[in-house]
Amino acid sequence: MVPKRIGILIPSTNTSVEADFQRLLSDAVTVHSERLYIPDGTMTEASLDLMNRDLQEKAALLATARIDVIAYACTSGSFYRGASWDEQVRDSIEQRTGVPCVTTSTAVSRAFRALDVHAISVMTPYPDWTNRKLAAYYAAQGLDVKAVHGDARAAADGHRAINDQDPAQIAKFALDHFDRDAQALFCSCTAWRSLECVQTLEASLKVPVVTSNQATIWATLHTIGSLDKARPAGRLFSVQPAQ
Repeated sequence: MVPKRIGILIPSTNTSVEADFQRLLSDAVTVHSERLYIPDGTMTEASLDLMNRDLQEKAALLATARIDVIAYACTSGSFYRGASWDEQVRDSIEQRTGVPCVTTSTAVSRAFRALDVHAISVMTPYPDWTNRKLAAYYAAQGLDVKAVHGDARAAADGHRAINDQDPAQIAKFALDHFDRDAQALFCSCTAWRSLECVQTLEASLKVPVVTSNQATIWATLHTIGSLDKARPAGRLFSVQPAQ
């Protein structure tokens, strides 16, 4: 049997996306990555612009592997230019490659619709300007963003260092800052190892927990009809995407 193939586009400094895909995928699905160059350091709009400069060419390289779907796995990279930027990213990749595309920002929105969640508490490793962009983006998607809490420790040594923060620290930060009037928790950033603490957080908070990588994997697998081939990660994997 030929396995389904997922292609992922990830920031070059990111070492968490591939690990999370591998953590959840079965042998029936394989994952193949292409890196988008981004300089280390503090995240800026200019660095995200640089990362997206070769987006279509990198997607075209992935497509030569006869993959079944492309995941653009960068949350901030798919919302930092406004409410419709994720759609532009998706459309440009699909037009260039002829392959269906899922973006992380859209996957997260779909996750909350599927979970029937309207009010969210958000944790990130981002600088303040990115947190403001995130709040504006998800408010435009119809979500009530109670607050966005940024853990400054995560990116203190540059955004590559986000990959190395201990999941236990992420969990403690989320538990300490969760807004109790929210219906769910969102841990944003595909470099953050928050997927590893989903079960701990859901058990403690008694609400659904959505992370960038978890939502991306969930939506990508649904696109290729292989959601049943994954190891479940949290309540999200018990629901189907809303149409």
